[in-house]
Amino acid sequence: MEFKGTTICAVKKDGVTAIAGDGQVTLGESVVFKNNAVKVRRIYNGNVVIGFAGTVSDAFSLCERFEAMLNKFSGNLERSAVELAEQWRRDQAGRKLEAMMICADKESLLIVSGTGEVIEPDDGVCAIGSGGNYALAAARALAEETDYSADQIAVKALKIASRICIFTNDNIKCETV
Repeated sequence: MEFKGTTICAVKKDGVTAIAGDGQVTLGESVVFKNNAVKVRRIYNGNVVIGFAGTVSDAFSLCERFEAMLNKFSGNLERSAVELAEQWRRDQAGRKLEAMMICADKESLLIVSGTGEVIEPDDGVCAIGSGGNYALAAARALAEETDYSADQIAVKALKIASRICIFTNDNIKCETV
């Protein structure tokens, strides 16, 4: 059985980027194994915020590799993400990671996949994980139709997703940069 399932949502608005994630870890398809896991954290001396989704061990591996790249490239987020993607394409084991990550610093917001893609969202809103599409739709609507801050939008979008996706809960942690 694999541990997986989560939802991460990020919003970049008015010079602030917020990344929010729920706390659910699911065992297989039917068991909530843990409800207060922390999947959003600050790395690189607090200058980078990441949120990860996917199989737990793969997500941790993805985060560790990314942090190593940040250290190697003096905190340059985009270069670190691209180098990590290139490393994946050369590494047979790395290409099979079943995880995704959203990462942000003061300038950039990126999605990094466990298959080596690096994607910058067009509109400053992105989401990953089992409830990602629900959170993405909610965040886009809230960003376009309200005056909420980035962190308010990210948290509200996750709460909406938690009411729809059985792999997402409303135990939410949010970090801003």
